[in-house]
Amino acid sequence: MSTPNPAATPAGSPPTDPAVGPLYVALTGNPNCGKTTVFNALTGLRAKVGNYAGVTVERKEGQLKNAPAATPITILDLPGTYSLSPKSLDEQISRDVLFHRLPDVPPPALVVVVVDASNLERNLYYATQVLELGYPTLVALNMMDVAAENGHEIDTAGLSTRLGVPVLPLVASAHEGIDALRTAILRTASTPAPNSAPPPAPATRNFCTLPPLFTRAVSDLAARLDNLFPHHRTATPPEALLLLTDDQALLSAGAHYPAEIRTAVEQARAQLTAAGIDWRTTAIEARYARLGEIHAATVHETAPAGPSLSDRIDGILTHKIWGLLIFVVLMALMFQSIFTFAKIPMDFLSAVVDRIGAFVGSLMAEGPLNDLLVNGVIKGVGAVVVFLPQILLLFLFISLLEDTGYMSRAAFLMDRLMSRVGLHGKSFIPMLSSFACAIPGIMATRTIESPKDRLVTILVAPLMSCSARLPVYTVLIAACIPDIRVLGFFKLTGLTMLAMYLLGIVVALLMAWLFKKTLLKGETPILIMELPPYKRPVLYVTLRHMWDRSKLFLRRAGTVILGINILLWALATYPKDPTLAEKSFRARNAVVQEAFPAITSTADLALKLAALQTPPPADSPAATNSVETAVREKLELIDREEQGAKLRHSFAGRLGRLIEPAIAPLGFDWKMGIGIVASFAAREVFVSTMSIVYNVGDFDKSDTATSSLAKELQAQRHPDGTPVYTTLVAVSLMVFYVFALQCVSTVAVVRRETNSWKWPLFQWAYMGALAWLLAFLTYQGGRLLGLG
Repeated sequence: MSTPNPAATPAGSPPTDPAVGPLYVALTGNPNCGKTTVFNALTGLRAKVGNYAGVTVERKEGQLKNAPAATPITILDLPGTYSLSPKSLDEQISRDVLFHRLPDVPPPALVVVVVDASNLERNLYYATQVLELGYPTLVALNMMDVAAENGHEIDTAGLSTRLGVPVLPLVASAHEGIDALRTAILRTASTPAPNSAPPPAPATRNFCTLPPLFTRAVSDLAARLDNLFPHHRTATPPEALLLLTDDQALLSAGAHYPAEIRTAVEQARAQLTAAGIDWRTTAIEARYARLGEIHAATVHETAPAGPSLSDRIDGILTHKIWGLLIFVVLMALMFQSIFTFAKIPMDFLSAVVDRIGAFVGSLMAEGPLNDLLVNGVIKGVGAVVVFLPQILLLFLFISLLEDTGYMSRAAFLMDRLMSRVGLHGKSFIPMLSSFACAIPGIMATRTIESPKDRLVTILVAPLMSCSARLPVYTVLIAACIPDIRVLGFFKLTGLTMLAMYLLGIVVALLMAWLFKKTLLKGETPILIMELPPYKRPVLYVTLRHMWDRSKLFLRRAGTVILGINILLWALATYPKDPTLAEKSFRARNAVVQEAFPAITSTADLALKLAALQTPPPADSPAATNSVETAVREKLELIDREEQGAKLRHSFAGRLGRLIEPAIAPLGFDWKMGIGIVASFAAREVFVSTMSIVYNVGDFDKSDTATSSLAKELQAQRHPDGTPVYTTLVAVSLMVFYVFALQCVSTVAVVRRETNSWKWPLFQWAYMGALAWLLAFLTYQGGRLLGLG
């Protein structure tokens, strides 16, 4: 017998010191069984999110509410999986945690298997696999209300007897049964047995009746595992059965087993094949036969079989014509609502930013520090934070689509279209998630089994317009797109926003088709996915999802964007031209002296100039004085010229003029170039950059931050007097932002997900080239058509 590799971590080996740290309870189950709702109810939404060591799969855990302080219990929410034979990286993590193959995760003191009561037989397949591992286990029978609506009456006591573990009925969405489950967890997990006693004998939990030869093969392999790894935390027969029946079990976990095990598995398979036994399907068929018996004995039909409410709704929402129309209308309503409903809270936030700026500015004398705090920090960050209501609304709509179960139907609808361009239907969920942020969208591609399909999805996911583009679109649309109604209810502003999102989708599909025909050729598998029953969203869960996603936006505003704005302020302020202030001062005095020749003393001239630079009340005589109004306009023009000269002389101005020849064919000037370069760190930085570049508004004005910046963009003129920001330029700039990979965080995540710099650099290059080319075609094509 060979010696096992001491560097390998055997499946089921015990932790170094099981008495140290909190008790771990693993929460596991099939996708769409309500596991996350159960987790939220048990932990009170106090979750800690990170990654498992060495991989990019999200690790989500939280403390059990009402657990004794002396014995804290950590609930670990494992990724959903249909069996212990994983098809994706997420499912592999669930298996490895249960087999204790991850050194940073202790073996669970208790396993809670969440089972969908409305789909009992299929859910019990995975549940019985987990039961056979020998952990202390509870079965949480969730969605009992859905089962009752479908006419299924479940004998939970009989089910518990046949499974050999407690079965607790739940309606997690209504918090029914959660207290009983928590009590059972406290009672079971707090006992010392899980960390000190060996697992129960495997014979007590066996749900597969196999042929004698197969049974002997499993027993022999289990004995080898016991000899090699005497400190197993799980029963070895189920692990032996998995090694014998799953082609990928040894390939994906080969480092855990010595060559002796691999040889024994191959010999056992050869013997089974020679005896006419299919080692791939025999155990599956045997398990389902046993589950059929359990289902027949414990589930009773209380109503005649017929189409459920979900089936009837699906007849409309998944219809090849009506379903697609409903999907498009929902998307249009979402973007229209973002514009309509967000206005009031955006105005409120803008007013708060104004007051903070005015208050801070009044506390200190004018100077570099005052300018940095008011114009660099408060105005720059505030210009982005003011869009938080729109971000919240976007995430609210996405959370509602997910929580109701509609997202899966949307994936089904889009599979017909996506399969034609070579994309897998499962690519739709990551791409739709990328509307919120490309980072979680790219991470969601782990559920795609095919490496080539996954890579194609990663390459095109950032073409979906994420929430960071929303402030850019909003400002440009407010500045350059007429706010008129078309088609009765819809406004041109909302439809323009929708057009940007649709443009990203169409080009993403075209690029996916191109990649599948060239760089990443391969057959696209047929989409097989579960359509979960429709559910009423739980308000606090939906709001929590919305807030968790929006926190990233605020965190970036308080860290990345704040730092960039300070840097931009410095680049846009220095070096100073010592002669510029004196030239502007003389120009202002000359304007005032020309208009009011009676003023001769320097003191009187200074007082008059100060009065003219202060906006008069609307109902005062000064506001209607034509001479003073004309002087104010001239003084404002001098201020603009001074600001422009300062910016041209600064480091930022020099950088903008350096790249201007490359972006001028797109209709962009050097000031836009500054925003484009700055926004590589984060797209929404473009808005705060433009606020700094144009020194938007004073804080004592009544305009909101958005309207102030929009008005400033409208007021920009070329030397020949033509407007800088026309409708065509705005559309060209939006098209550029649809396609350009202006997000360093996305580049980093693609590097991590692909484990190579090759693909993120390729992605940045192709998206940048695409952005320049399509913006060029938009602007130059528009000019040829006379739209400029």
